[in-house]
Amino acid sequence: MQPHQVVSRQEWIAARKAHLDHEKEFTKARDRLSEERRTLPWVKVDKAYVFDGPNGKATLADLFKGRSQLVVQHFMFAPDWNEGCKSCSFWADGFERMVPHLAARDTTLVAVSRAPLPKLSAFKARMGWTFDWFSSADNDFNYDYAVSFTAEQLKSGAKVYNFGTSGFAVEEAPGISVFYRDEEGCIFHTYSCFARGLDMMNAAYHYLDLTPLGRHEEGLPYPMDWLRLRDQYAPAAGKAACCGS
Repeated sequence: MQPHQVVSRQEWIAARKAHLDHEKEFTKARDRLSEERRTLPWVKVDKAYVFDGPNGKATLADLFKGRSQLVVQHFMFAPDWNEGCKSCSFWADGFERMVPHLAARDTTLVAVSRAPLPKLSAFKARMGWTFDWFSSADNDFNYDYAVSFTAEQLKSGAKVYNFGTSGFAVEEAPGISVFYRDEEGCIFHTYSCFARGLDMMNAAYHYLDLTPLGRHEEGLPYPMDWLRLRDQYAPAAGKAACCGS
């Protein structure tokens, strides 16, 4: 970490208030973006999808659990993998306890992966999660919503991820898709996001953004190289000595 300017409390307050003006600009811009997102057109979902879930077979409509809004977390877990993606698990640790709060606002959140249900259930138990997790192993849901790719797509190097703006190195990718179900039971796809679009749903990253070191990912082989599954971190090292010790 580079040497940092140290000032009086009064000088710090002045600098912080100047930064607060920029934060307020960002908040207002984010509010405008959220409003624009809510006005996007929808696509009616006519294709039938059947998932394997904790209570047996489930249609896409079943995933709503009687609510009008559904958020699907596309969790990277290929059929031949023995555990889920560590990055998706990082997100899942964050949304695990949000599910009841979302339900109170007429919104259901579930995870969907291509791995078979027994693998999902075993990993879910290992991680101590309680959210509903469904397997799309027997349908095209992941492919239709652009988070799984065929060997041919990967081999060709085609831009298949994030609305065709980038390639992807492996068969599974992260994403979020949002659906709405009207009073007649019609389902509409209203939104999807990928890549850095998922960033704002990770509270841990935003806590790190408040700290002097930030995410501290510079110089790593790739930004999330430091990340581990929650039960794979080494015991915490001792605290560094403070400047007065």
